[in-house]
Amino acid sequence: MSQAPSALLLISTGCPHCPSVLQSLSELVKEAKLASLEVVNIMAAPERAAALNVRSVPWVKLGDFELLGMKSKTELEQWISKASSNTEQSESMSAYFEELMTSGEIAKVQEMVEQQPKHIQSLLDIMANEQSSLSARLGVAAVIEHLSGSDALVNVIDTLGTYCQSPNARIRNDACYYLGLSLHPNAKKYIQPLLEDEDADVRECAADALEEIGN
Repeated sequence: MSQAPSALLLISTGCPHCPSVLQSLSELVKEAKLASLEVVNIMAAPERAAALNVRSVPWVKLGDFELLGMKSKTELEQWISKASSNTEQSESMSAYFEELMTSGEIAKVQEMVEQQPKHIQSLLDIMANEQSSLSARLGVAAVIEHLSGSDALVNVIDTLGTYCQSPNARIRNDACYYLGLSLHPNAKKYIQPLLEDEDADVRECAADALEEIGN
């Protein structure tokens, strides 16, 4: 049985959404879906908000996940489930990254991937998901572009190579682009076959990627 996580909630006097989130989290504690709940009013303890770099409320921390803004009880339960799960960590982190990027928090994702390079797999999961939103995929591109030439990107060359065989042209194109950003010669063996791809955009991306590595 998964262990129930604890939650930290930051609120502020006058916040219209804070009472609802507080009530939902309190109910989840009573239902034993949360082990405990710490509530901090940042007007009384502004130093807590400053230490956590929190600029608006309600703000909830559940395990590795930081959630901003109004969240229903159902949404909170879903994040509690992800936070307490011992499996599918990459999948859970992908959902969290997508939440952040669609909310404009790309810098937060970038910071997390830089601190823990293993999280790059969660970005690739978003890239390879045909249901991912455009805003999330654009966020992935922004983060991976920042990682150009890094060990984190070089270490997933083989994974990106498998995505180059996807039946979805958009996924092949994205994988090819990120292989080019690796700037590593090992990526060429996956890019070169795409020069003959049936999709014109993929062929163009492959040519650009090989030139990028060559430079």
